Amino acid sequence: MKKLLSAAALLLIAGGAARLLLWPADDIGPPAAANTLTPAALVARGAYLAKAGDCMACHTTRGGAAYAGGRALQTPFGSVVSPNITPDKEHGIGAWTADDFWRALHNGKSKDGRMLYPAFPYTNYTKIQREDADAMFAFFQSLPAQQQANRPHELRFPYNQQIALAAWRALYFKPAVYRNEDKQSVEWNRGAYLVQGLGHCSACHSSRNTLGGTDDGLSGGLIPILGWYAPSLTSDAEAGLGDWDSGHIAQLLKTGVSPRATVFGPMAEVVQASLQHLDDADIGAMALYLKTLPGPSEAKEAPVPDTSSSTKAQLAAGAKLYETHCVDCHQADGGGKPPAYPPLAGNRALTGEEAVNPIRIVLNGGFAPGTAGNPRPYGMPAYGPLLNDNEVAAVVTYLRASWGNKGGAVSALDVNRYRSVPLD
Repeated sequence: MKKLLSAAALLLIAGGAARLLLWPADDIGPPAAANTLTPAALVARGAYLAKAGDCMACHTTRGGAAYAGGRALQTPFGSVVSPNITPDKEHGIGAWTADDFWRALHNGKSKDGRMLYPAFPYTNYTKIQREDADAMFAFFQSLPAQQQANRPHELRFPYNQQIALAAWRALYFKPAVYRNEDKQSVEWNRGAYLVQGLGHCSACHSSRNTLGGTDDGLSGGLIPILGWYAPSLTSDAEAGLGDWDSGHIAQLLKTGVSPRATVFGPMAEVVQASLQHLDDADIGAMALYLKTLPGPSEAKEAPVPDTSSSTKAQLAAGAKLYETHCVDCHQADGGGKPPAYPPLAGNRALTGEEAVNPIRIVLNGGFAPGTAGNPRPYGMPAYGPLLNDNEVAAVVTYLRASWGNKGGAVSALDVNRYRSVPLD
């Protein structure tokens, strides 16, 4: 009997410990500062912050009502479908309070206590300040209510179980509002707040492990659901901005083009839908913060040049293809005609360890975003229908190995892998 009682006590203790570890009490965060804005000004502030957070990108389907949800985000674990966040009381957040909305952003939990999947980037949004969350809630409550029912997620077992999500959160999530660094300027802290929190830049620009966990270090990583590589923002060998002029960084964020680079792929959508709408002060703050991010302690070694006869033949074929299809815009010396036609010589987007981005651009075309600062963007046509896998591999290999570039060779198998990756 004593053994049974001891075993029962141990089970209760273990269960209680597991309950505390996997289902901790919500962190309510610091109290909100007193609101001095008029209702109209609060809604306007929330609309601005929703743009900064690019909320529409996930919560609006193509051709659908704004913020009515329904967009399926394909993850390695299955499909996560974004919810309706209009003020419809049945399907949206019309029955929510500001506290409920804060709980979702700060703690990653719905009104009913259900844990949310981190495809909704609450691991970043947890850093949002309470007064900003309240402004965003006021904006969403001001929208027309959309009676669009939410679709269930389609996740594989065990990822569709709340206990599995609780275990993931115990490993990779801890609520934490952004705290200013006293040694840094007001502008730097504003930029850090936007990049780390609302902008959720690490959601793409960090590598993830097999469970989807990330260190939020902006060290770069492949975005499997989009088939693009988000380069490191700390390494000057990739997209690090330490040697950039701050004005050029701000120009790239605001317009999508600059003398140093042009954004394509998913980042073009971010600039078009979100960043171009931020005021110059916030863009400047983000540029300042990004420029100061530390680089890695050790630079990666350039690949050893492949001098085999097969690679020489591939480079020769690539040179001919470049002469036929590319030289008019990008020039014989790879210098391009920026900002309309970006330079290829010294272009770090070409020479990274991952060649997925240049492959995708050659296959599907490169299109800078249309913005107020770049209203008539130039685009590069898609060569996927015209060139076969071997030809695309040849021209990308040539681009990565010419004009001082030191990127490795690309195979036809690499190209074929990304022909079938969805664009959306």
